[in-house]
Amino acid sequence: MGIGPHEHFGICAAVDVHYLSTGGARAAAVLAADAAFVHVLAERTAVVAMVSPYRSGEFYLRELPPLRAVLADVSELGLLVVDGYVDLDPSGRPGLGAYAHAEFGVPVIGVAKTRYRSATHAVPVERGSSARPLLVTAAGMTAADAAELVRSMAGRYRLPDALRRADGLARAGSGP
Repeated sequence: MGIGPHEHFGICAAVDVHYLSTGGARAAAVLAADAAFVHVLAERTAVVAMVSPYRSGEFYLRELPPLRAVLADVSELGLLVVDGYVDLDPSGRPGLGAYAHAEFGVPVIGVAKTRYRSATHAVPVERGSSARPLLVTAAGMTAADAAELVRSMAGRYRLPDALRRADGLARAGSGP
């Protein structure tokens, strides 16, 4: 039997990062008591003054410092949902989610909006009225269980509400 949306993970966090024109980044997290993100506990942002320049295949070098900052004092973190891929191909080439899994030691669900050519293993998940599926990968749980959790997440649109809100906060949150 798989993991369900009411499984207790501790604190669940949906996160996103936006890069600022100043060279830094703003990370946002939506924290919830449940994996469906129905019971939102808090929203937060954190700004990191400088991040690594973009390097193809090393996206995690830019993303992890802002994620560390926004999740720094979250106790009982039990599940992390990231905008992107956990792994980039069926052989397990690590993406942001794999590095986040190693960093935070919790299950990570990657929810990508666009297809990455080598990520043929990602599980397509249709939500809302969109015909374009989200592409789900995972670490610390099966991709099938992760896809089921994404299907059950709060929100009637293609992208779950928690990820939509994290994106909005990262883009427009307080700070520079």
